[in-house]
Amino acid sequence: QVQLVESGGGLVQAGGSLRLSCAVSGRTFSDYAMGWFRQAPGKEREFVAAVKRSGGSYAYSDSVKGRFTISRDNAKNTVSLQMNSLKPEDTAVYYCAARTDGWFSPIKIREYEYAYWGQGTQVTISS
Repeated sequence: QVQLVESGGGLVQAGGSLRLSCAVSGRTFSDYAMGWFRQAPGKEREFVAAVKRSGGSYAYSDSVKGRFTISRDNAKNTVSLQMNSLKPEDTAVYYCAARTDGWFSPIKIREYEYAYWGQGTQVTISS
């Protein structure tokens, strides 16, 4: 069974930066495509960013494109989300997610396509 543990959340002012990390254990990390999702108070969980197993293909939601960067380190079994130019509307609980996938499979951006989830980390942006 794969386990995901997020870290790096916190409180920052608008315009600031945060870096979230997700440590993955229990299985071969490179077998998994990875994603980040977030859920704001009173809203449904939404896609933020995803990366394929190889790390060579990425996807971002329109709301974070150009500000957030997803990356993975297959040697360290981690996936990260660098968040710059943060806005109050980025306030949410951020979740790391994983799914087994083929090496050449299309990148996945839907919540139901991910089987494994972390417990989430709170990100709060003050105006």
